[in-house]
Amino acid sequence: MTMREKIEEAAARYPDQRSAIMPALLIAQRQHGYLPGPVLEEVADILGVERIWVYELATFYTLFHTEPVGMFHLQLCDNVSCMLRRSEDLLRHLEEVLGIRKGETTPDRLFTLSTVECLGACEMAPVMQVGDAYHGDLDIARIDALLDRLRAEAGHPAAAAAPPGE
Repeated sequence: MTMREKIEEAAARYPDQRSAIMPALLIAQRQHGYLPGPVLEEVADILGVERIWVYELATFYTLFHTEPVGMFHLQLCDNVSCMLRRSEDLLRHLEEVLGIRKGETTPDRLFTLSTVECLGACEMAPVMQVGDAYHGDLDIARIDALLDRLRAEAGHPAAAAAPPGE
């Protein structure tokens, strides 16, 4: 099924095409990996809505990416609850271990590192979202173990170099 067909099928569930923008953006992002301008315009054209409406949603929600992101998008919460539980130390550690700054992607395109205002999971602080999964009660050891698991999942050479049990 083409992206157009998927978007039209999803849009049929809504009485107003404007209400279908978010599901359409999710479909387009799954197809393309991110939402560059031409894709946003295509979504608007398929739905028959104003392009600005599509741009507004795509640029407002951290769920959507208008620039390419790595295979794993690490989104570390930096709101008050996480900050009080030392999320800034975790950010510094991630930057050091990955060799990138927040907002950047590793050269191998495996990881993109971002901070987000709030993930709505204060009970798990500090928390990070990777894809659709939340990882909470984080510390440096848990971050390192998570990165190792993600590398292994991607078949990354660094995962093979890690000693067994780590």
